[in-house]
Amino acid sequence: MDDQYFSISKMKNEQKQKLLDQRYLKMAMIWAQNSYCQRRKVGALIVKDKMIISDGYNGTPSGFENVCEDEDNKTKPYVLHAEANAITKVAKSGNSSEGSTLYVTSSPCLECSKLIIQAGIKRVIFTESYRLEDGINLLKRADIEVKQVKLDTLEDD
Repeated sequence: MDDQYFSISKMKNEQKQKLLDQRYLKMAMIWAQNSYCQRRKVGALIVKDKMIISDGYNGTPSGFENVCEDEDNKTKPYVLHAEANAITKVAKSGNSSEGSTLYVTSSPCLECSKLIIQAGIKRVIFTESYRLEDGINLLKRADIEVKQVKLDTLEDD
């Protein structure tokens, strides 16, 4: 009887987590709309203990013009990714991202994945796949839970 109770309890917790994952991803998609980048808008949230502790979107560093692409429509080399913005923002806040979850609208690149590992983030939930998978592979190698949730599977409330 105890085994059955724990199985039901585990299923309920998994369903709750799935619902939370979907809702935080929706919020990250909305946050991505703040980006001034024309080619691609990416949003990120860092959540710990069901609390958003940081957010970010791709764009230029503070104090720079809000133009992400050059005259050839290529992304300027100093544009920050949403994950990097969220991680540096949480670092400045004095909060700890240790054991947190990163929700991001696009799978992290290799450089952002290194930051994610160093920030102690334990889960990465994303919607769209980035063109390269080396970032995801690095996260998996570091035993970080990585999960893709397709946009069409997100529930409407």
